[in-house]
Formats: sequence, structure tokens, C-alpha cells
Amino acid sequence: MVFAFRLAMLALSAPAALLNAAPGLGARLVGAAAIVTFMASYALFRDWERFGPLLLRHPTLLLADTLFGALLLVSAGPDTTLAYVSVCTPLLAGIAYGYRAAALFASLQSLILLLVYATTADAGTGLAEKLLLPGFCVITGAAGSALRNLMLRFGEATQALTVTRARLAATEAVHAERARLAREMHDSVGKTLHGVALAADGLAATASRTPLNPALVKEQAELVARATRQAARESRTLLTDLRSATPPEGTTDVLTALRSQTRDFTTRTGIPTTYHPTGSAPAAVPPPMAVEVLSIAAEAMENAHRHATPTTVEVRAGVHGNLLRISVHDDGPGIPPDTTLEQLRSTGHFGLVGMVERAASVGARIRMGRGHHTRGTEVLLELPLPALRN
Repeated sequence: MVFAFRLAMLALSAPAALLNAAPGLGARLVGAAAIVTFMASYALFRDWERFGPLLLRHPTLLLADTLFGALLLVSAGPDTTLAYVSVCTPLLAGIAYGYRAAALFASLQSLILLLVYATTADAGTGLAEKLLLPGFCVITGAAGSALRNLMLRFGEATQALTVTRARLAATEAVHAERARLAREMHDSVGKTLHGVALAADGLAATASRTPLNPALVKEQAELVARATRQAARESRTLLTDLRSATPPEGTTDVLTALRSQTRDFTTRTGIPTTYHPTGSAPAAVPPPMAVEVLSIAAEAMENAHRHATPTTVEVRAGVHGNLLRISVHDDGPGIPPDTTLEQLRSTGHFGLVGMVERAASVGARIRMGRGHHTRGTEVLLELPLPALRN
């Protein structure tokens, strides 16, 4: 803004300076001073990022500009708009260099103005008129120094705010990663270790019976070994995922994977579980999102197995318009109507909490309750697909 004002004042006063200059060498010097001053102001106005640091590093450039301006001021006279260019110099010095430079350039510019008044002004010019512009130079120098302090404080405050935001973002990222790790531990390793504990209890009970059944002990020991190896594999998979720098590319058909997941659940638990496709279109989503969706469905089936003692579990899934809809329903007693996530979290039941967190992480909606059924529990997940395509 300061350089734009200088450009306007220079453009208005340059003709008067050239007209008042002495013919010959004087006119050439005044013309050269007008061109140099105008071009310097224009360069700083158009490309401050490039030329501004040069001016900040070399105060002598502003001193040279002051001397060129003094030559124009002597030629044009203090009554032209060029006098206002002189007032801008202390303002620039205060903004660029601080209060010492502002005081120096204000004194220098005031002295130049007084000398010009002494040599060119009419005899009728009063003292108050002669001191007006030098007084403005002092005022603008102080204003420039004050603006510099304000900008420096604003910059410090902005930097502090940026650092605070970065720390908050890092803290949120840590909390999100801890929550994700807790969900993965609960839904994979935690469940497997729970199965190991149950198998070990069965093995201990069998071993304490009389007479001892070696075949049954062997079968249960093999079950414990298989479950332990499964927990180790899940741990390695989780650690590999945590160390991975880049997510896998491509897409995963969630419906195909869900059908296989349902079949494995039936084989492992013995609970009759049916899978009903409700659409013919494939549900291709990025692998990280597919992991979250399939984990929600797996946790819904595991919750039915552990807590609902159902006779059947029904899984329905398909693409409906712009939504991927997955429903897992069991015919157990259902969730108590007054159950809240805070109650579950406070009592250490993190299965439903993890399902809600997983759904939120991929932008999906999840509902838990009876739904349209007369009894049991339905977990209904709806994932918008247009956002994935974009």
C-alpha cells in the first residue's frame, strides 16, 4: 500500500519536476531521478517477495531513494504531491528497520524539506507551513516503527498458534492410533487369546478326570496349539500393519470377503449362519476401508456368539443405490434398551465401542438394536459409496 501510494504521487508530480528543471543537464538529471524512483517503487510494489528482502538487507538503497527524491523535490517544489512521497520514507524505514532507522530517516527527510523550503518557498510562507511536512515525517516514522512491532508480535502469535495446532494434530493422531490399536487388539488377538483360555480350561478339566482320555486330551491340546499359533499370526499381522508406511493399492470386494467370513464363522462356532446377498453389484472399496467394514461385521457375529447365545445368525449385504448396506442379525435376547456406549466403555466392554469408532473412521453410519425384527439384535452398517469413487 505504501509503494502504491508512492507510485501515484510520483506519477502526478513528475511532470511538474520536469517542467521546473533547468534545461540541459538539469532536466536530464531530474528525468533520470524520476525514472529510477518510479521503477524502484514499481518493482517493490509488483514483486515484494523478490525485491523486498534486498531492501531489508541493504538500508543504503532507501537512502539512495531518499536522495533521488530530494532532487525531484528541489525541482518540483514542496507544494507538489512529491512532498507526500517524502513523508512515506520514514514510514518505510520504521516498518523495515525499526525505530532507530525511522528516527534517522525522519530527521534526514525533515532536514531536506526545510532546506527545500528555505531555497524555493515564497517569502510569505509561514513557519507553521514549513514545519507541517517535517512534523508529518516524524509522525509517520513513529507510526512505521509501531506497525513493525505490531507485525512482529502478530507473526510471533501466528507462529505460536501454528505450533499449538501442530501439537494438537499430533496429539489427536496419537490418540486415534492408540484407539485403532486397541480396536485391532480387541477384535483379533484379544478374541483369539480368549479362545485359548477357554481351550486351556477345557484341557485342564479333561486332564483332571479319571480315567484319563488320552485322545480327548490330545485333541484339546492341539486346539490350544492352533489357537496360540493363530494369536501369533494375528500379532505379526498387526505389527506389520503398524510398520507399513503406505497403504495397499487397489480395491477389495467386500461382499465376496463377507461371504467367506460368514462361512468361516459357521465352521468355527457351529452356529448356523446364513448369508443373503441383497444386490448384484460388487462393493469394491479401498483395502483399508474394507478392513474396517469386515471387522465390524466380524465383531457383530462374535458378539452374538459370546453374549447372545443365538440359534441362528443372518447376514445380509448388498449395494443399494449409493450405499453399501450390511446387516448382521441374531435371534438372541437383544441389547438392553438403556445401554449406552459410555456404560460399555466404563465397564470394559469395548466391542460395540470399537464398532462405532470403526464406522466413524470410514464415514459410515451404524445402528444397533432390534431394527425391524421382533427380537434379537441387528447391527446395520451403511457406507456411502460416492465419496469412494471421487
